[in-house]
Amino acid sequence: MRKIIGAALLAAMLLTDSPVLKAQISVGIGIGAPPPPRVLRVRPVAPGTGYVWVDGYWYVVDGRYVWHRGYWTLPPYGGAVWVGPRWEGGRYYHGYWNGDRGRFEHDHRWDRERERDRDRWRDHDREHDRH
Repeated sequence: MRKIIGAALLAAMLLTDSPVLKAQISVGIGIGAPPPPRVLRVRPVAPGTGYVWVDGYWYVVDGRYVWHRGYWTLPPYGGAVWVGPRWEGGRYYHGYWNGDRGRFEHDHRWDRERERDRDRWRDHDREHDRH
């Protein structure tokens, strides 16, 4: 009898376009604040003029924190300033470059390259100049 009532209820919801069937469910998993930053005792010498030092930081990869060593890099465009990643209000925010040409996200796939973020802004810069 329960199976018949359950089937009838399901059929009624399907036929009446029930809002219960349109409900969305999301599940989030929090990993908490990152560990304390590692300490750099000696900053290496800059590789050239125009390079900016980015302090080491923790960032999230596949639900866990991974340490990113500090490094020298050329900003994506002149005047861009690095805004480091942070943990605020129970949420993690990635680091990014910011300046008069707007916000520019750092991509960790570039980390093996010497100039990392330099000139990654070109395509966006051309679009920005049109406006």
